[in-house]
Amino acid sequence: MERQGLLRLRDLVLDLTRRVYVVGILNITTDSFYAAARHPDLPSALARAREMAEEGADLIEVGGESARPGPHVPAEEEIRRVVPVVERVRSELGLPVVVETVKPQVAREALLAGAVAVNDVSGLENPEMAELAAEYGAGLVVMHRRGPHKVRQVDPRYDDVFAEVYGFLRERTGRARQAGLPPDRILVDPGFSFGKTPAHDVELLRRLDELLAVGYPVYLATSRKNYLRDILRLPPEELLEATAAAVVLGVERGARVVRTHDVRFTVRLVRTLEALLGMVPVPDTTESFVRQTGPG
Repeated sequence: MERQGLLRLRDLVLDLTRRVYVVGILNITTDSFYAAARHPDLPSALARAREMAEEGADLIEVGGESARPGPHVPAEEEIRRVVPVVERVRSELGLPVVVETVKPQVAREALLAGAVAVNDVSGLENPEMAELAAEYGAGLVVMHRRGPHKVRQVDPRYDDVFAEVYGFLRERTGRARQAGLPPDRILVDPGFSFGKTPAHDVELLRRLDELLAVGYPVYLATSRKNYLRDILRLPPEELLEATAAAVVLGVERGARVVRTHDVRFTVRLVRTLEALLGMVPVPDTTESFVRQTGPG
């Protein structure tokens, strides 16, 4: 496993050797695959952002267009949805914001509004995304995907899924470096459920530690994903336990930034994992309230 150090997102510095960071998902949409994550107007979005802040989110990821198959959201509309939320989350809650988008126009406006990173789910299809991140000193998530944005891949096939995803991420992060983005501002995402079968996704999750050899930390975006749905044959609303299992495996394999719909649950999960994996000291005394209630 490659040693991970500091991740710099504008003025934010994350020490990946000491803890796991939780990114709360905030979708300013009406059609996200998980209905509970839809917050289509500013009051609803801000209310959920405040909840996530209280639940312990380290960052919030704001997105104005679902990645589900369907019509594209015009850049002007996506900006209208996203930018006020970025501004208000930064000014009122003081939480750093990641913007999820495939459009450079949207990324630029979000960065101007104070976003600290861009999650480019196009897989750096447009090199301007890396140039923007470099210009603003922001972070960039480079995701693997096959096929165009918002088009379902019906029968994705790979000769060797791990080798192809690894090679793609190595090549695309190389493009980001050529655009002037320092290595400590780049993350990679294997792109679970983007142009992959459940078997592909599971192999990538199992080999996440090998993916770190690309040289960048992993942005673990596995929350309620389709492959978990297909394993259990349950809808997204019933995939909390499956997501928890995937997060445990992902963190054990080296992921240190976890994207989630379920902030409170995930914060408690990763704080426990930090202790179990030896990232933080385990208390050597028993808390008084435990002594009062007896052994668990």
